[in-house]
Parts: sequence; C-alpha cells; structure tokens
Amino acid sequence: MPAAALKSKPLPTQSTAKRAVVLDSPYAPVEKRPLPAGRPRDWYVTHNRRLKAMRLAIALLDSGVYVPNQARNETIRSTAESIGVHPPSDTTCHMVRALMRYAR
Repeated sequence: MPAAALKSKPLPTQSTAKRAVVLDSPYAPVEKRPLPAGRPRDWYVTHNRRLKAMRLAIALLDSGVYVPNQARNETIRSTAESIGVHPPSDTTCHMVRALMRYAR
C-alpha cells in the first residue's frame, strides 16, 4: 500500500472550510527573552510595534481578512481586543496593513 494512502485527510483551513473556522483563543505565548541592552529608546518602541503589528496581521489572516482594504482601524482594534492585546495606535494599524500588503 503506498505511503500516501496511509495519511489521514488534513483538517480544513479557513480557505478550504465550508464555513468560517472558529479562531482559537491565543495559544500559550512563546517564552519571552530580555531585549538587548544599550539601544536607543526608539529602537525598542519600533521593535515592540513591529511585533504587535505582526501578531495582529496573523490574527486578521486567521479570521478571514486577507486584503488590506478590509482591515480598517476598527477591524484591527476589535481583533486586538479579541486576542488580548492593547488597542493599537493609528501608526500600528498602518503597519498591519503594510504587512498584509507585502506578504502577498
């Protein structure tokens, strides 16, 4: 019997499911490590903003928002609330849309 016949059928994803796949609550976060010391404050602010934008972009993609035009500030902020992140600023919302745009 070929090995391909033994594999079970994968679970449906958002794109292949007949109806929307429920977004799981946030998974256990990755263990945090301290950031490197000695950088200017702006570096830390930008770094944390990028991480937040990445988390929000992933959550939006998981919830079925694939196009940056669909990701309005209200949508991004409601997603942030649902995954337990502080509401993002306008700059972070803009960064989320930019990440979604360049990921295509």
